[in-house]
Amino acid sequence: MTEQPIDRPQTPAATWRELRRGNERFVAGAPLHPRQDIDRRTSLATTQRPLVTIFGCSDSRLAAEIIFDVGLGDAFVVRNAGQVVTPSALGSIEYAVGLLHVPLIIVLAHDGCGAVRAAVDSQAADADPLPAHIAGLVEKIVPAVRKVAGGAPDGPLETDHVDVGFVGREHLRNTVTELVESSEMISDAIAAGTLAIVGANYRLFEGRVETDIIVGNV
Repeated sequence: MTEQPIDRPQTPAATWRELRRGNERFVAGAPLHPRQDIDRRTSLATTQRPLVTIFGCSDSRLAAEIIFDVGLGDAFVVRNAGQVVTPSALGSIEYAVGLLHVPLIIVLAHDGCGAVRAAVDSQAADADPLPAHIAGLVEKIVPAVRKVAGGAPDGPLETDHVDVGFVGREHLRNTVTELVESSEMISDAIAAGTLAIVGANYRLFEGRVETDIIVGNV
């Protein structure tokens, strides 16, 4: 008999186990596509109680509900290029934590990220200026570029040998740290044991989500 996902895990640890099981099904090419029928749609018409908040990159290959094999109403998804903490992103995540009482936040990065690549390229001596709104997002990734490159806080870098993957992982950790430090609501919920954050990387070719950093009890 095919294992059916439980409807609503009650703890951060149980939620993360359920999401990992869904990703394993996706990687194996055996998704269940749960909770996507007419009855589920109807039941959600007047209410929602998602089991997870996923804060991820807007990359079209990073379709959160698909890669975790969950259904309608399961994931409260917040996305922008490079999963950069902005006031709107943080407000949306706090809404999920404070009003919808999600037990888990997944910060989801991925390999081959265009925003991370743009951040690296922007630090080269011959870099062309970026459009203002793109530059505003990329600016939040630059500290990770600087740390990985081992360069000074400002001035051009030799970017040819900067490992974009290392930059992406450093930025992921910075993002998780910023969520905790910027939101008393989030940090209080983690301290109370009702919330945890998992920072994870998605591998585009394999379809696998790999844990990088955990804050809280998972």
